[in-house]
Amino acid sequence: MHVFKYLALLLLICLTLSFSTALAAPAPSAKDKCPVCGMFVGKYPDWVAGVTFKDSTALYFDGAKDLFTYYHNIKKYSPLKNQAAISAITVNDYYSLKPVDARQALFVLGSDVYGPMGKELVPFGKEADAQAFLRDHKGRKVLRFNDVTPAILKSME
Repeated sequence: MHVFKYLALLLLICLTLSFSTALAAPAPSAKDKCPVCGMFVGKYPDWVAGVTFKDSTALYFDGAKDLFTYYHNIKKYSPLKNQAAISAITVNDYYSLKPVDARQALFVLGSDVYGPMGKELVPFGKEADAQAFLRDHKGRKVLRFNDVTPAILKSME
């Protein structure tokens, strides 16, 4: 019976490590540029967002706004890729600066906090943090991943 407990514990540890490894996107190098605006993303590590593809290639962005611009028009920036080829999308939580799954994150639109390219979608891993930031920084709205449309991005120009 003890063997089963140890095996179950080992399985739980392995699953936890697998999940945290999948979420942690590799860090950009000093040479990595945002495919949308051309900015060197390594200069702004707190704002870095990333897309990792199933073939293990990765792209980095200087903020969530450019990440979404890329995501909604992937063929323009990477003609040989598509959304189905993406294995992970990460953004840094504004408060913790830790990577979170962008598809589960919340994004504050229209705050008084600007990113490297100006107006920015400010990402959070926790609803309470997003709501507090919204109040504290005059945000307009909290959005989920699927709520960020090309029209929302256009309104940020």
